[in-house]
Amino acid sequence: MATLEEQMAAPDFWTKPEAARQIIGDMKVAKGILTNWTGLDAEVKSAVELLDLAEGEADESTLKDLATESARLEARLEALELRSFLSGPEDSASAIVSIHPGAGGTESQDWAAMLLRMYMRWCERNGFETNFLDYQDGDEAGIKDASFEVNGEYAYGYLKGESGVHRLVRISPFDAAKRRHTSFASLFVLPQVEAAADIEVNEGDLRVDTFRASGAGGQHVNKTSSAVRLTHLPSGIVVSCQSERSQHRNRESAMKILKARLYVKQRNEEQERMDKLIDQQKDIAWGSQIRSYVFQPYTMVKDHRTDHQTSDVNKVMDGDLNPFIDSWLRRR
Repeated sequence: MATLEEQMAAPDFWTKPEAARQIIGDMKVAKGILTNWTGLDAEVKSAVELLDLAEGEADESTLKDLATESARLEARLEALELRSFLSGPEDSASAIVSIHPGAGGTESQDWAAMLLRMYMRWCERNGFETNFLDYQDGDEAGIKDASFEVNGEYAYGYLKGESGVHRLVRISPFDAAKRRHTSFASLFVLPQVEAAADIEVNEGDLRVDTFRASGAGGQHVNKTSSAVRLTHLPSGIVVSCQSERSQHRNRESAMKILKARLYVKQRNEEQERMDKLIDQQKDIAWGSQIRSYVFQPYTMVKDHRTDHQTSDVNKVMDGDLNPFIDSWLRRR
C-alpha cells in the first residue's frame, strides 16, 4: 500500500479533490503526532543526562529542578497518550456543539445556560476558539437553544463523548418555597469535516421558514424576519438560527449545522450507530442521562458511564472537564 507521501506525489492526486483533502488532512495530523512524540523523547533524554550529572555531583538544586521537570514531562506524556486514543476518522476535526433544555421551562433553560458557560470555559482553558451559530434567550432566564463552533485540532475527538443528557439536582433559585428540583438538558456534538461541507442539499428537499427572532438581540433583530428555520423533508431534520441580524447569515449558519447533521446521519446509518449521536427522539428525562450534577443536599458530579466522580462541583462548572473526558476515552 502506498504511503501518504507517495499518494500525494502521484500525478492524478488532485483528480479527486475530496480524497486529496482527506489525505492532506491525515498527513497534517500524522506530522503533528510525530513532532510531539519526537520532541518529548528529546526532552526526556536530555533530562536523563542531566540527572546522571546531578547525581554524580550531588547537586541538590538541580535535582530539585529535575523533580519539577519530571512532573511536567509526565503530564505531557499523559496528554499525548490520551490523544493517541483519538483515532476515529473525524476525531481531529473541529466541532459543532448544540445545547437544548429539556421539559421544565425556566428551570431547564437556566440549566442549559449553565452548561453553555461550562463548555465555553472548557474551550477557553484548552485553547479552542468558539463562534456562535445560534443563540435563543429563555423566556425568563437561561436559554432555549444554543449552537456554536469549537475550532481547533481534535475538538470533536475530545468533545464527542459529551453528547447526551445532563441532569441537575439543586434547590431552585426560582422557587420561593426553596424546594429541590431536577432539571435536564441535552448536548449534541457534531464533527466539522470537509465531507460534511461537500454534502449536497437539494433545494427542493428544503422547507424554508423565516420569522422574527425572539428574546434579546436588538430592535433590528426583533422587528425584521431575520430568523431562519430549515426543514430537510427527506430526513425530517429541523435546524433554526436567529443569532445574526442578517437573514442570509442565519441561513448560512443553519445550512452548516444541517450539512453536519446529514453527514453524521449518513455515516451512522452505515455503521448502525445513529441513535448514539443525533437521535433527537431520545427523552431528555429520567434514566437517559450520561452525567449528574448534584448541588444539594450534597455536592457531586458523576458520570454514569465511567463512574468517575468528584465533589468539587464549582471546579467542574468552571470548565474543568478533562478528568471526565479522560476517563471516558480510556474506558472506550
